[in-house]
Amino acid sequence: MGDSSRDEFSNTLRILVATDCHLGYLEKDEVRRHDSFQAFDEICSIAEQKHVDFLLLGGDLFHENKPSRSTLVKTIEILRRHCLSDQPVQFQVVSDQTVNFANLFGHVNYEDPHFNVGLPVFSIHGNHDDPAGVDNLSAVDILSACNLVNYFGKMVLGGSGVGQITLSPILIRKGSTSVALYGLGNIRDERLNRMFQTPHAVQWIRPESQEGLQLSDWFNILVLHQNRVKANPKNAINEHMLPEFLDFIVWGHEHECLVDPQEVLGKGFHITQPGSSVATSLIDGESKPKHVLLLEIKGNQYRPTKIPLTSVRPFEYTEIILKDEPEIDPNDQNSILERLDKVVRMQIDKSRNNVVNRSDFKLPLVRIKVDYSGFMTINPQKFGQKYVGKVANPQDILIFTKASKKGRSEGKFDDSERLRPEELNQQNIEALVAENNLKMEILSVNDLDIALHDFVNKDDKTAFHSCLLYNLEETRNKIAKDSDPLKFEEEDLILKVGECLEHRLKERSTRPKDNSQFTSTAPSSEGFRGKSAAGIGSAISFSDDEDTTHMTGSKSTARGRRGSSRPSSSEVVKGKTSTRGRGRGRGKGSTNLKQTTLDAALGFRHSQRSASVAASSAVRSIADDDDVDDVDSPSSEEAGNLGINEVDNSSENEVSVQGKGRKRAAPRGRGRGSTQSKRGRKSDNTPVYRMLLNKDDDDDDDDDVSKRFNKPPPRVTRNYGALRRGN
Repeated sequence: MGDSSRDEFSNTLRILVATDCHLGYLEKDEVRRHDSFQAFDEICSIAEQKHVDFLLLGGDLFHENKPSRSTLVKTIEILRRHCLSDQPVQFQVVSDQTVNFANLFGHVNYEDPHFNVGLPVFSIHGNHDDPAGVDNLSAVDILSACNLVNYFGKMVLGGSGVGQITLSPILIRKGSTSVALYGLGNIRDERLNRMFQTPHAVQWIRPESQEGLQLSDWFNILVLHQNRVKANPKNAINEHMLPEFLDFIVWGHEHECLVDPQEVLGKGFHITQPGSSVATSLIDGESKPKHVLLLEIKGNQYRPTKIPLTSVRPFEYTEIILKDEPEIDPNDQNSILERLDKVVRMQIDKSRNNVVNRSDFKLPLVRIKVDYSGFMTINPQKFGQKYVGKVANPQDILIFTKASKKGRSEGKFDDSERLRPEELNQQNIEALVAENNLKMEILSVNDLDIALHDFVNKDDKTAFHSCLLYNLEETRNKIAKDSDPLKFEEEDLILKVGECLEHRLKERSTRPKDNSQFTSTAPSSEGFRGKSAAGIGSAISFSDDEDTTHMTGSKSTARGRRGSSRPSSSEVVKGKTSTRGRGRGRGKGSTNLKQTTLDAALGFRHSQRSASVAASSAVRSIADDDDVDDVDSPSSEEAGNLGINEVDNSSENEVSVQGKGRKRAAPRGRGRGSTQSKRGRKSDNTPVYRMLLNKDDDDDDDDDVSKRFNKPPPRVTRNYGALRRGN
């Protein structure tokens, strides 16, 4: 090696770039189970043969968030065989490594004196192997703990609202070449899209000037794993959102091989999309030859070289339109079968002819897209039985599509084609919900999608619980924000709650979907139990009570509306606490906790009933309660008055009160003249009480009340009701 070539080698940083290896894909398939590992082994072999400085992976190293033991063992074996050696590492990491690598050791793996790392591997996570669970760990963390992979680009979403992330680069120097390597692991596209459009939500840390290096001397590389092209722009990241100081982008997640760097007009940087090393979707984009990229950087210049992968299983894809085939009879199924058989045999022969070494021949993947408009279909599984042992996917060789009257766009078919078990994702679930016009009133579709995905794919046992707690907390805070009951009259309070809920639902429609939002603010289960009764009531209370009541160690304060005064009092029997204002006693064993109703606490549907209708509903509910013989009670008149007081409070607060004691159901139709007693209840005389009871005794009938107020009766669901009755 001459002096010039030696100088060029010492000043040139050589990087092998690959993305979407999907190790473990179809590991239970007898034919295709080894495809992903063979391709990854070839990638590591190319890195050794080309004497690269390090291997750069763009996410989705594993196909599943919880890879099997077999997949982990095979992956570790490949990395150990190719990465551990006595070969010297020619570059240095000069940045703060504790910031770059968020693990216990906090340094690049080849600097560990107990390991001989000859081929460093740098990787971010993708959407298939992203961190999850209580400890926020991914399968890549296992390889990082084994000192086989340098895991970077793992973000902690801080701040408020949409969140905030900070990208700190790994500063790499080799001779006169300086590279700033930025990594951004997969974040939900909707959320990251909003973050890029929110000022100061994404902060980029630029290298500081050191040892004569200026800011312009650094070659800036970004590795990310996001949707690049989508019909909905909010479900993807646009190249123009990225900052202009970047020089080169490695784009993961997209499986179509577009490895040749493409310049983004108006930005100045170039993008390479190596694509996947194994076909996980039988679509046209996956049928293109697979490549990896050798990136050589010297100073501010780079030289790309694409290298084909020879161990990838051949994939042949074609499309036919039956109505354009003259020899096919629409009424003769045999003619259709003969034509399709001929097409499949042609694809198999084409695959055999492209093989250079016959000993390395693999059964090809064959996919025929058939437009059967005006023709009958055939069973794809039955059709593929004759090709067992000839193709790698005999069960799904054919896929049928039918053009609509106006013509079906290519994009729509591709989306439907990806509706396979291994490709079912959040966007498809939402599309199915929207297609069937399902009304998700309690929790949003997005939140339930996230919780279901984490529960099934990431083994997060608390996913639904965290989702529920987060939504309750967020709704409670929204209703309580800037709401002072002293400023509103009785009717205005209900309108205020409705306005808050409407604003809350509008925000939910634009809120990004990310599972990290559940764990960031949701309280623990123990803390929430204490809030569910007392905390919720105090947070959104619009009560008329003027006094603070203390019972059984629980403290609840409610402020009354301006100008209201109800001078009635009574004493709870048997030495219980005496209260003033409207009676809230429940007799022996009672508490002052308040049960939040569906409309007030959850806030997932608009409040459409007035205070009077809610009051009448509560009258009927309370009238069903029977008396308890072992507790002294006030007079029947006080008991009747109390029922209206409780309802009046419920209408203003949208909350109901339920004591600890058990009650027996009573026959309906008891009016205000009932001699039955209630436990520890007190009397009152409110405007709602007078308005309701000035009618005849039979005015509590459901139909009459509904007609009187021209409102439908309140909805009562199976699990959540406007008022809960005692058992």
